[in-house]
Amino acid sequence: MNAFKYVGEELDIFEQAHCWKSYWSSVIARYLTGDVLEVGAGIGANVPYLIKPAVRSLTFLEPDGKLLARLRSRSPASDCHLPSQCVQGTLEAIHPAKRFGAIVYVDVLEHIEDDCSEVQRAETFLSPGGHLIVIGPAHEFLYSEFDRSIGHFRRYTRESMTRLTPTHSDLVDFRYLDSIGLMASLANVLLMRQALPTAKQIRFWDRILVRSSRLADPLLRYSLGKSALAVWRRRQLENIPDH
Repeated sequence: MNAFKYVGEELDIFEQAHCWKSYWSSVIARYLTGDVLEVGAGIGANVPYLIKPAVRSLTFLEPDGKLLARLRSRSPASDCHLPSQCVQGTLEAIHPAKRFGAIVYVDVLEHIEDDCSEVQRAETFLSPGGHLIVIGPAHEFLYSEFDRSIGHFRRYTRESMTRLTPTHSDLVDFRYLDSIGLMASLANVLLMRQALPTAKQIRFWDRILVRSSRLADPLLRYSLGKSALAVWRRRQLENIPDH
């Protein structure tokens, strides 16, 4: 099964963005509880950043067979010291009776053409009180050749994320992240127009701009940023139909 082939080439470059991964993972830490599913796990670069005290197990879902092979070769179970499994496919590959305390999309939802249906489907795998967490690129005015080259259908705003709210869930957190990095993205749109950043540029962004954003974002009340974070909580209601 390898009907799904990822068209991007940025995974290896962004794997080294440790400051950025540490940043977003610190923000979502309180929502990561119980059994956690990462959708579009890629080569497994996020594994260390999803290990939080309240996490009981990790499931990594990846449709691209070659990426999944690389993920499996990393031995995520030994890396995270938690029960874990790798599954090839989309949400349809998850057993319909399975429920998760958190489902995470990190720079994945923008690659899915029908993102609304994807989010609605993901909600059905959440336990009552569970959280659906989406991190994606922000602002359509930042859409660039880079987005196009790696298969992004869109970038997100507070309004577009709100419209995605699943039927039985509430949006409990929304914020923009990386306000300083937004300036670099804008420069790429207006001036550089690169299809893919260099490793040197990623290191500068990660080590200098992201660290600056961690200081600036709270001061700006998370109102600016090149990434958007949305978290929904599934309501604890009885007799809600699932699948």
